Amino acid sequence: MDMFTELSEKIRGKEIAIVFPEANDKRVLGAAVRLHGDKLAQPILLGDEDEVKALARENNWTLDDMEIINPLTYDEAAMAEMVAAFVERRKGKATEEQARELLKDRAYFGTMLVYMDKAAGLVSGAVYSTGDTVRPALQIIKTKPGVSRTSGAFIMIPKENDGKKLVFADCAININPNAQELAEIAVDTAKTAEMFDIEPVVAMLSFSTKGSATSEEVDKVAEATRIAQELAPEYLIDGEFQFDAAYSEVVAAQKVPGNKVAGKASVFVFPDLQSGNIGYKIAQRLGGYQAVGPILQGLNKPVSDLSRGCVEEDVYKVGIITANQSLQNK
Repeated sequence: MDMFTELSEKIRGKEIAIVFPEANDKRVLGAAVRLHGDKLAQPILLGDEDEVKALARENNWTLDDMEIINPLTYDEAAMAEMVAAFVERRKGKATEEQARELLKDRAYFGTMLVYMDKAAGLVSGAVYSTGDTVRPALQIIKTKPGVSRTSGAFIMIPKENDGKKLVFADCAININPNAQELAEIAVDTAKTAEMFDIEPVVAMLSFSTKGSATSEEVDKVAEATRIAQELAPEYLIDGEFQFDAAYSEVVAAQKVPGNKVAGKASVFVFPDLQSGNIGYKIAQRLGGYQAVGPILQGLNKPVSDLSRGCVEEDVYKVGIITANQSLQNK
């Protein structure tokens, strides 16, 4: 079975509630209808009910058993409960009036549904920017204990599943993480790899392999490696490595013979966003890898960020991933 078949079987029939704040977008609604029809999720659709139903009729989609919520006309008692929960969660950073205004925004409203356990996860970003998707998550869902910030990983799938799946991070969120943050990203990415049945062998990347070059940048990765090993001794984590030493057994045998990670890595942690973003796009465009993500890591509950250039199939797959993340959190 391919990766998404395996992931689908883990969630099929479990009726995991996933919020879609952009239900008036054809790509999103089409994916939600498919997820519901395939018994992979129980979508909660946010938007104007008439508009969402009209879009469904235009495409001959059935919305039976799917809840449509318009934050602007939400039940007053339920809204009062949500406002109170929001004000309490923000701990003095928002008044009741400010909370009511923010909760008219479907990204904030959907995130509160997840926070209040009325949904297991959220998928957004087909229309919203990454900032508009992630900001409510950081303010309301917040990061897990011991995690200072969220990060973004990509599952890299080779052509026709010919070869092993890889995980790249952080390719989406943190511009220049410090050593502690980089270590946390490494541990979170190892956990993400496990969710996709990828055995995590984690390489901390640099332009140096075990001291072959010296600079502040290399020192940061070496320190991050030490911290990550202390944070999660159950995982194989090592560095600093150049990419070829981490990936190729032939190069590893020359540069770091006998190392348990070099040449065997499945998880690649880049030292900064610039290199991570460039790296995954090179693998995608020149190497022919399919890049699935970004998968947001480190949050207490799953919130997934789509690309605004996504297609329906992307939304469908991210919905499957988000439902699986909710199981992992349990």
